[in-house]
Amino acid sequence: MARQKSYHHGDLRQALIENGLAMLEEQGLEGLTLRKLAARVGVSHAAPEHHFPTMRHLMTAFAVEGFGLFAVSMRSAMAQAADDPAEQLRAAARGYLAFARSRPHLFRLMFTANRLDWDDPALGPPANAAHAVLEEISLPVAKRLNRDTPEGRAAVEQLVWSQIHGHAHLMIDGKLQQEGGTGEEPFAAPLDLASVLLPG
Repeated sequence: MARQKSYHHGDLRQALIENGLAMLEEQGLEGLTLRKLAARVGVSHAAPEHHFPTMRHLMTAFAVEGFGLFAVSMRSAMAQAADDPAEQLRAAARGYLAFARSRPHLFRLMFTANRLDWDDPALGPPANAAHAVLEEISLPVAKRLNRDTPEGRAAVEQLVWSQIHGHAHLMIDGKLQQEGGTGEEPFAAPLDLASVLLPG
């Protein structure tokens, strides 16, 4: 019998999250179970249940980590771009797509609402931080289109998000890759949304 590892309470929780995220990208959601995760971490098959009674609890913890990394990816790209609304929109999109490409299974999970517990208080702040990027890059578009009202801003955010999010899913599904390319450049031909919505 393999010797089981000993963890402090908080250390085990973090080990389960880190190893679970790795398993998620290696095997997909279908290949991940609490029992398999326990074996990988080196603890009894019942040990994860002290932190994550169900897979839904574990998936939610993954999403908490994911939304935090997602926001950082977009903000980091924006920090390297010119302080111009169109360039900030393009940069945020690059960060969005880079995250989706690097963690496709986590990306899909984060936007599969029925897998997550949205009543978990830990999930709201990182998800809101990611959404704040969308609000920020969409506001200049709303102003340009004379839609700077609550309803107008919401409609513009939906338009911008639909384009970037749809591009991300097509990219990670292998539908946009061209010879010599990765599909990561946002708004590749025939449509550059930033140029259409925020022409120079």
